[in-house]
Amino acid sequence: MSFTAAQIAEQLQGEVLGDSSVRLTGFAPVDCARVGDLTFAEKEAYFAAAEQSLATAVLVTSARPLSKKVLICVPNARIAVARVLPLFFPPEKHPQGIHPSAVIDPSAQLGPMAHVGPHCVVGAGVRLGARSVLMGGSQIGHDCQISDDVCLHPNVVIYANSQIGHRVTIHAGTVIGSDGFGYVLDEGRHRKMLQVGNVIIHDDVEIGANAAIDRGALGSTVIGQGTKIDNLVHIAHNVAVGRNCIIMGQVGFAGSTHLGDYCVVASQSGIAGHLKLGNQATVGAKSGVMRDVPDGGTVLGIPAAPDKQAKRQMIAVKQLPELIRRMRELEKQVEQLSARSA
Repeated sequence: MSFTAAQIAEQLQGEVLGDSSVRLTGFAPVDCARVGDLTFAEKEAYFAAAEQSLATAVLVTSARPLSKKVLICVPNARIAVARVLPLFFPPEKHPQGIHPSAVIDPSAQLGPMAHVGPHCVVGAGVRLGARSVLMGGSQIGHDCQISDDVCLHPNVVIYANSQIGHRVTIHAGTVIGSDGFGYVLDEGRHRKMLQVGNVIIHDDVEIGANAAIDRGALGSTVIGQGTKIDNLVHIAHNVAVGRNCIIMGQVGFAGSTHLGDYCVVASQSGIAGHLKLGNQATVGAKSGVMRDVPDGGTVLGIPAAPDKQAKRQMIAVKQLPELIRRMRELEKQVEQLSARSA
């Protein structure tokens, strides 16, 4: 598949500097680009490397009329990359139909152009939307509602009564709607508190591999529209995640925590239960959040504190060895003075 520089620029609402008729046959990073490839230089420091590469054309944010490459100038090179990659690497097409090894309950409803791969199981009362894809080994519990253009990668498990919106992608090994971790101590034993709620995932959500989202104890666990969740994330019962949040790998949320819109939670952080993270709140990597975070707030550390306070604490900790050394020197001096006066 190839495109002219002019066609690419038209798609990106950009401008070509150089030969607009040159054909581009692929997209690659600077260090492995070949003749015919389009590459990008989002920062000034990367442009020299792009100039020396074999790439035929370069996506750039600002015009450089003296370049020896064909340039496609766009408002933001990184955003342009995200938009142009599907042209060179179109998503895999899955043919309509049901694999002979799949098990489909007679009461399930499959929309037009749906694809059900090998060894999938679709339970009673399931509604699978148009053009949705179940890859091999996926299992859908009874009465789930899965909307249009959903893609479930291999071995995804959706427990009963879950609701999934349009254009949702869930990667391999993820489990949606498993039991929340609810127990009460009764006569010296941990008695299970039945988890009878469900999970609701809104439109345009993407969930990485081997994540686990528990169903609500009584109500719903909710993932808001446009939210993106990385691999190995655990979201406990009755958590509500707002719209367009970014949750990075190995994050864990305890039950009933609520996130506002556009929150960012960095890798390996833990969020205690029944907290509220406000709109546009940010949690730094490896943080342990034990208190609410206000709108626009940024917290770091264990336990998490406002970022400026946490940074001062980190600097102070680095100074401790020197402070201890100086304190010991002062102790010796005091001992010597005491001995002389005695």
